[in-house]
Amino acid sequence: MTPDPDIQLARIRKLALALPETAERLSHGSPGFHIAKGRFFAYFWHNHHSDGETVVIVKTADREEQAMLIEMDPDCYFSPPYLGPSGWVAMRLDREDTDWDRVGDRIAQSWEMVAPRRLLEAGGR
Repeated sequence: MTPDPDIQLARIRKLALALPETAERLSHGSPGFHIAKGRFFAYFWHNHHSDGETVVIVKTADREEQAMLIEMDPDCYFSPPYLGPSGWVAMRLDREDTDWDRVGDRIAQSWEMVAPRRLLEAGGR
């Protein structure tokens, strides 16, 4: 677990809020990122329910993609409580080798899954 999650949160915030028409608000006590007046596409959890993890949680296309990611790299990905059954996947952020390009790409893909058509047609991210 990251002793000071503020560094990871700042990086997640920068990646998420760089996407068009995004905003941040607390969701169940944790920072969540959503398209303004729309749906959430990412959450930041630190030691959620004392699980010892610092993660970003993003949407996947479906449970099949979620399972593929977890199988491909179980040290990075896992199915988070509450959101996992809906196909969301958690990415661990407290590893020394965190691939921030991959994290940014997954956040952007998650944004695309909830973005309204007008944003996607305008060029998306």
